[in-house]
This record gives sequence, C-alpha cells and structure tokens, in this order.
Amino acid sequence: MAMHNPPHPGEFITEVYLAPNGISGRELGEMLDVAASTLSRILKGTSRVTPEMALRLSKAVGRSPESWLAMQDAHDLWVARQHVDLQRVGKLRLAAA
Repeated sequence: MAMHNPPHPGEFITEVYLAPNGISGRELGEMLDVAASTLSRILKGTSRVTPEMALRLSKAVGRSPESWLAMQDAHDLWVARQHVDLQRVGKLRLAAA
C-alpha cells in the first residue's frame, strides 16, 4: 500500500532527531563530517539522501542505510506520481513463458 505524502528524509531528521533534542543542523553536519550547506539542502528537502549520506546518517543517528534510501525513494515516487502523466504510456504485451 502506497503511503500518502511520505516525508522527505530531511523533514524526518528535523522532526524526529533535531528539534526534540535541541540539535542544530550545523551540529549534525559536523557529526556527519559534511559541509553545513550540504546537510542544509537535505533538511530543506532540496537535495536527496545519497547512498553515501545514508551510510553517514546510519552511523550518526541510527536506522539502517537501506531505511534512509527507502524513505528517500518513497518520497521521490510519491512526488513523481503527482507530476507524471501516464495517459499515453502503453503496456508491453509479452508472450507467455
């Protein structure tokens, strides 16, 4: 079942880890060993969580790298479903195997 409007990982990080614990994005960026601007783009939802960032987040805050990538994919797929018009896309007919 598809999730309705799944959060971007940056939103999730802010709401679950940063805000409740009084941690700034700059502090987390230092822990992740990335530029503050890099993490800021993720927190704002303008950049994706990459496999490299998923590894960093996994070590710094927990959850598996796969879960960070799955969260990003779920968000990206939901956004694509809102914008991609599939009306003219056909279906390939394959012979039975």
